[in-house]
Amino acid sequence: MSRGTGSDTGGGTGAGDGGHDTRARHEGGSLAHRVPDLGAMELLLAVARLGSLGGAARELGITQPAASSRIRSMERQLGVALVDRSPRGSRLTDAGALVTDWARRIVEAAEAFDAGAQALRDRRDSRLRVAASMTIAEYLLPGWLVALRTQLPDTAVSLLAGNSTAVAQRLLADEADLGFVEGVSVPTGLDSAVIGHDRLIVVTAPGHPWARRRRPLKAAELAATPLILREKGSGTRQVLDAALGGLARPLIELSSTTAVKAAAVGGAGPSVLSELAVGEELTTRRLVSVPVADVVLARDLRAVWPTGHRPTGPARQLLSLTRA
Repeated sequence: MSRGTGSDTGGGTGAGDGGHDTRARHEGGSLAHRVPDLGAMELLLAVARLGSLGGAARELGITQPAASSRIRSMERQLGVALVDRSPRGSRLTDAGALVTDWARRIVEAAEAFDAGAQALRDRRDSRLRVAASMTIAEYLLPGWLVALRTQLPDTAVSLLAGNSTAVAQRLLADEADLGFVEGVSVPTGLDSAVIGHDRLIVVTAPGHPWARRRRPLKAAELAATPLILREKGSGTRQVLDAALGGLARPLIELSSTTAVKAAAVGGAGPSVLSELAVGEELTTRRLVSVPVADVVLARDLRAVWPTGHRPTGPARQLLSLTRA
């Protein structure tokens, strides 16, 4: 009796200590360290369905030793035997059957989670909102968007064209996924990548006196002459103001490159425009390029996005196309 009592007491104490250790181990740390990963649960479900560890390993594309190791690791983590292995196959223990039922619910929840995440990605990838300054919107983006269409035919693209300041505002207000600007600096709150380079040139109608001059214009002469200009906030105006120290004199201020170009072609006065925008007019002699000395009118073309939010999905694809 006393031996039995001692055994009971000793056994109770051992079980109690072991139970206390297990509870202490399980109560500490994050859930991720206490619950088997999804791969292990999928493997256990496959063993239950196929009755074979080797068959489960083949179905999941892993080796049988790797599958056996994963089951043993899962058993150590949970502290119970899950699978009885024999030459005739593998069968679940009573504890293994119970754990399998729990695992099935977790895997089904993970599948629902994955389906929901895919739906979010599909919704994100079904549209692309682009904001671009006028020169890029009119002379570069059409080609990029045609190329994007061949790669992502199901993505609907909307283009918001405006000056560089407006592009920054739309990005910061989450009204665009990717922007393009052509100013002298990156707007505050945005990250950027240089995607190309551009040069501004002075142009005028063939009948203007500058069209026949042989000597390059000096900065002072350019600054002293009223010009047809883009509005303040545009990348073109920023570059010109920086080159002339803010001394550019507007004859007319217009909000689009096309309008400025039309006014110059019509003989209203000289203008400063992107070389990208006036190629056809220079070829047909509707406009004449006037050489300039001691004025730096080069600029970078940039893709921009909110700081810390690198483009993903269709926006990332478009960014890749601009660099190509």
